[in-house]
Amino acid sequence: MKTLFLLQQTVNPMGDEVTGQIVEAVVQPTEEKLSILKLVLDPAGLWIMIPLFIMFGIAIYIFIERWLTINAASKEEPNFMNNIRDFIHNGKIDSAVALCRGNNTPLSRMIEKGLSRLGKPLDDISAAIENTGKIEVARLEKKVGSLATIAAVAPMLGFLGTVVGMVVAFHAMAMNPNNLNITVLAGGIYTAMITTVAGLIVGIPSYVFYNLLVSRINRVVNMLEQKSTEFMDMLHESV
Repeated sequence: MKTLFLLQQTVNPMGDEVTGQIVEAVVQPTEEKLSILKLVLDPAGLWIMIPLFIMFGIAIYIFIERWLTINAASKEEPNFMNNIRDFIHNGKIDSAVALCRGNNTPLSRMIEKGLSRLGKPLDDISAAIENTGKIEVARLEKKVGSLATIAAVAPMLGFLGTVVGMVVAFHAMAMNPNNLNITVLAGGIYTAMITTVAGLIVGIPSYVFYNLLVSRINRVVNMLEQKSTEFMDMLHESV
């Protein structure tokens, strides 16, 4: 808040005398609003912002691509297992294999592998299905680990920018001890904290993306385990 003293002049009705008095005026300071966009685009921290922006773009791409892939893998034809059971009981193994190839899902590939091992001991069939399941799960988990890496590295990278900015600010003050100003210090700290904000903006969504994908993969894994057990029960029934 600033106070200004102004000289107010008045002229009497006859116009032959001018009088003056000091008037006190209060000027309210204008407050500059700070937006998140202005923070992250501040040139002072751009050397950290650019890698963070790239990491955020990669995180969004991985999440969308993996989410679509996992959703496609979790889809199952309603009567798929019932049709497989009927084909096995009727001895139509070729029809069962053709049905699996037509679905093109992790489940169908597991069942096809089991069908290809028919005639061998059940333990061998179970092992073949289990190995195929591991391969399918590994495909689903592809790139997901990168999200965890981004979620961990982004805040640390932002904090690095903050520490560097603080060092620069205090170094500038140490070089000019006779010109210490709280405004200069506050400006340096403000600039340094920008990178921490950006790191958290990237790290928090990446961590959420990672956990969402892991949760979806776990659901698919549970479904595959349930269906593989159901398939082995079919084979036990037909023995």
